[in-house]
Amino acid sequence: MQKHIFNIHDVILFMTVAECILLVIFQAILPVKNKLANRLLSIFLISIAISSACILVLWNDDVKLFELFDETMLPYFLVIAQLLKGPMLLFYVISLTEDAFRFTRRHLLHLAPIAIALLWLLGFQIDSSDLRFKTLGQTETEREIANCVWHFIKIMPFFYALASVNAVRRYRISLHNQYSNFSPTEPTWLNMLSLGFLFTWSFSILVHVIANTVALDAPKVSDLFGIAENYVVFILINALFINSVVHTHKLLTTKPEVTKDKTDEKLTDSAIQKVQLGMEVQKLFLKQNLNIDEFSKRINLPVKEVSAVINKHYGTNFFEFMNSYRVEEAKRLLGDSQHADMTVMDVLLHAGFNSKSAFHRFFNRLVGMSPTEYRKQNLNKESKAA
Repeated sequence: MQKHIFNIHDVILFMTVAECILLVIFQAILPVKNKLANRLLSIFLISIAISSACILVLWNDDVKLFELFDETMLPYFLVIAQLLKGPMLLFYVISLTEDAFRFTRRHLLHLAPIAIALLWLLGFQIDSSDLRFKTLGQTETEREIANCVWHFIKIMPFFYALASVNAVRRYRISLHNQYSNFSPTEPTWLNMLSLGFLFTWSFSILVHVIANTVALDAPKVSDLFGIAENYVVFILINALFINSVVHTHKLLTTKPEVTKDKTDEKLTDSAIQKVQLGMEVQKLFLKQNLNIDEFSKRINLPVKEVSAVINKHYGTNFFEFMNSYRVEEAKRLLGDSQHADMTVMDVLLHAGFNSKSAFHRFFNRLVGMSPTEYRKQNLNKESKAA
């Protein structure tokens, strides 16, 4: 009877490798606006492909390339791929969300974990048999030395996933501080992907812990968890590609938040007055897609002072500040019988909103009822008074 080289779970690993390679090729021919993000995504996909291929060769005795790679070179490729995917995910998120992100020398520090792991492999002459814990006569100390490699390459991506989730969180805060209108869909997708990889790499640590604690008594337990991890990675790769094609080009970029000195905390009456005039006289909130940079230019006040006035004097952020004025304008139009022929869509557009869902969400939260209910209630009062 013919022996099968791959089982269905190995096929998932093989499909992950093949799909990552195909997506890298597709990324190369796809016209994109953010070339740096595109390159970082490609490197991330390549690292996932190499890591999956190394895992396949390492644990499947029937999959072999050539002896030098299988026994000696494989640990080095595995370590580099495993430790590269974390920084690449973080830099990919940052390049999508920060305006004009560029690499500097300090970013080279993120290669330090790779250098440490490679030196560990070289120093202790760790090969594939050591990583499989199948070296003849392997002592407990040698086993622990090899296991340290697994500890390191499992834990480091987890911290980068945490940093990626935090980067998305800071990005959403910056959006509220710098834009008056933005779609929540794209940031939500990015957040879900970051959380997905955080979950997956947390799960990977769990698999590793199980393999080190119960695997000797119940090897099938750790195998099942490891197989589940491969399936999750495959699903996330597909989600990542969908996001890169459909959503990333719609993401708004933000400028780094200005750190405020103690001198910045003092608000002048002049600064407060300029912001008030911009809202109440110039009615700048009526301009759709207004951001804080454009607002500051219109009122001739530096961005950091505008931000300080809104944050400290009004106790809110730019997004909430602008949309609260827009709601007041919408209330004025909805409650005036002279504008009764305007549809709710006409009202929200005239008030400066560009999203129906955002308008209804803000209006319901600030007024306590829907725009239609508000109009009906106020027009009825007006007709009774007449």
